[in-house]
Amino acid sequence: PPPPPPPPFFFLMIRRPPRSTLDRSAAASDVYKRQYSWSDLQKDAVAEWDGVRNYTARNYLRDQIAVGDLVLFYHSNANPSGVVGVARVVRDGYPDNTAWDSNSEHPDPRSTPDKPLWFMVDIEPVKALLEPLSLQFIKGVPELSGMVLVNNSRLSVQPVSAKEFELIIALGSVDI
Repeated sequence: PPPPPPPPFFFLMIRRPPRSTLDRSAAASDVYKRQYSWSDLQKDAVAEWDGVRNYTARNYLRDQIAVGDLVLFYHSNANPSGVVGVARVVRDGYPDNTAWDSNSEHPDPRSTPDKPLWFMVDIEPVKALLEPLSLQFIKGVPELSGMVLVNNSRLSVQPVSAKEFELIIALGSVDI
């Protein structure tokens, strides 16, 4: 018999504050350490998406996302916050070694190399949106009203349906 068809792509949105829009005060130093912009990803070519410390987001990285999956790159805590590009996963979820590195920006002593709690993936840039899509704009699109971003915009890694992904790409004037 022929092999089964490949599984459908899993679409995600990942969020990080861009470097240029953050408050660099001492009170905001923890947030500043976790920033990473679309231009950083373009410059680096491939990046580890580490530091995720939410169990729901971790589960997406560990259990569902795979090489080749497409990701909407979202600038959070920006003015305005919004989707700015599309990235691709180039390495499946693997243990986030920053969790057991006490000198990292986000250590977690409960996580060890033998029993990792947190996971990360590697991503590469695919294409910037010609028109970044602000959260306010996205909330105004009726077809996107069920999107996780609209209902839980704080989750750093969140699923996106194929229809939502396609509409975001069309609204951002991008051909993938």
